[in-house]
Amino acid sequence: MTARCPTGRLRTRTSHKLNFARWLRFNLVGGIGIGVQLALLFLLKSVLYLNYLTATGLAVEATVVHNFLWHERFTWADRGRPSWRNSLPRLLRFSLTNGAVSIAGNLGLMKIMVAFGHLNYLPANGIAITFCSLINFLVSNTYVFEGRVAGEGPRSQQAM
Repeated sequence: MTARCPTGRLRTRTSHKLNFARWLRFNLVGGIGIGVQLALLFLLKSVLYLNYLTATGLAVEATVVHNFLWHERFTWADRGRPSWRNSLPRLLRFSLTNGAVSIAGNLGLMKIMVAFGHLNYLPANGIAITFCSLINFLVSNTYVFEGRVAGEGPRSQQAM
């Protein structure tokens, strides 16, 4: 069964359900990643006394790798088997896109909220993560883990 979306494109309900389920898995992994990132940020800033921006950058990069591993095996598991041959190009795309959005977005927003807004670094980081997550899902779904999803037709038919 198909439904017409506001742009005039026909999309299958199955496609919408798959994207919604994928978005839920993305958020589950992201929620775990938030815990990883905040714990690392606390450790690096409050225990090891690194500058909050340095600590943020290191925590974000570690979380990017953590999230990639889970996304490849859980969120987008239907888009190809993990292998060195397939995973390394995906990790590169993920790091260059999601990593760049996460690091630039987190550092920029942290600078604004902590240095200028005088917000505590931990809540500020939670806000920054939230803003970056939507962009990261869209980029991951369309570029990083591109490919046909089981039950969907070729891309040329999806756009009709």
